[in-house]
Order: sequence, then C-alpha cells, then structure tokens
Amino acid sequence: MNVGDGGISANDGGHVLKRRDLEIIAGMIADGSRALDIGCGDGALLDYLVHRKNVDARGIELSQAGVNSCVAHGLSVIQGDADTDLAYYPDHAFDYVVLTRTLQATRNPRDVVSQLVRIGHHAIVSFTNFGHWRVRLRLLTEGRMPVVGDDGYAWHDTPNIHLCTIRDFSLMCEDLGLTVRRAISLSRSGEGRELKSAGAAANLRGEEAIFLLTRE
Repeated sequence: MNVGDGGISANDGGHVLKRRDLEIIAGMIADGSRALDIGCGDGALLDYLVHRKNVDARGIELSQAGVNSCVAHGLSVIQGDADTDLAYYPDHAFDYVVLTRTLQATRNPRDVVSQLVRIGHHAIVSFTNFGHWRVRLRLLTEGRMPVVGDDGYAWHDTPNIHLCTIRDFSLMCEDLGLTVRRAISLSRSGEGRELKSAGAAANLRGEEAIFLLTRE
C-alpha cells in the first residue's frame, strides 16, 4: 500500500520540507504536541513543526555549526550527544521523540532506542537499510562496501559504526518489548510503502525505513 495519509507536500508554501522522510515523520506528529528532535541538524524538521503544526518542538544536535544555525532561526536547540545526554531527560517529557538517520552513528543503539521510548510516549526512528538489494549486489559482485544514502561516505570515512537492516531493527524492537505502531520503507525515488512485516521483501526493497514505536 502506498503511503498517502499523513504526507506533506513539499510545495505547500513557507517552512517546507525538502526530504521525503521528514515529510512522513512530520505527518506522524500530532498538531499542538510536544516533540524532541535528536540529531536535528540544521533544524528543518523543527522549523516545520513549530510553524506549520504548532508543535512545542525542541532539539539536540552534536555539531556546534548545527546548533548555531538552529538558534539563528529562533529554534530551541542545545548541543548534546544521544549516547550520553538522554539519561538526563525525565520519563514521558515529550509526546514524540525523533531520531532521523542517526541511529547507526550511535555507540549503543539499543540503549538509545530504550531512552527514546522512556522520554517520549512515541518514538520515531529512521535509518538506512543495509539489507537493500543494491547493497547486497555490490558486496556480491564487487566485494566492496557500498556507498549508501545521501551522504556519499566511503567505508573509511563514514560516521556509521553500527549498520543494520530493517529485519535487524525489527528484532531489536521485539527484544525490547516495543510495539511498532507504523513501519514504512522508502525507495530511492521517495515512494513510501507500509510494512506489514519485516520479512525478506521489506529488507530487499527499502533503502530507508521509518518506525513509529511505543512502549505499550
């Protein structure tokens, strides 16, 4: 089933989102709610949530340049590290906690996800799927680590230290006792498909995945 509900047009004027994954994530977050964006980068998602959905949105960003950019645009962002600083947040401080394209760069992904569902009633996690068929094909035919995603990093300079597949992430969520409310895979063209299971087809076809999680 193609993803249509909750999507946001990148052309609906003012405070727009240029990344398809962020459009889908924004569509999962209720108007007027409280949200924390971890690894918020330049604050594109925060900006949209604040100005288009009336969300009380805060951010954490590791890079000083990212923090400076967000603050310059009037966004509430502090410098912090997902691996060490989430423990300082109280339980259920936010309705939604978001981690986009950052999980694979954390030192302990399992602990980070546990913190997300502790801090927020809902956690939204997106990550590159290293089980995609192009990744497998390059390893099989060339014997080389593929360049995956938008960043263009090679194996020797990538910030990614824990690579996972859709199946890997699903099994970790199951082991943590988490409920998957929604799971969506994205193709290279930005087409989103709801995942009814994390079987072989999902692992092969999706280049990126987005999961909406709760502890219940």
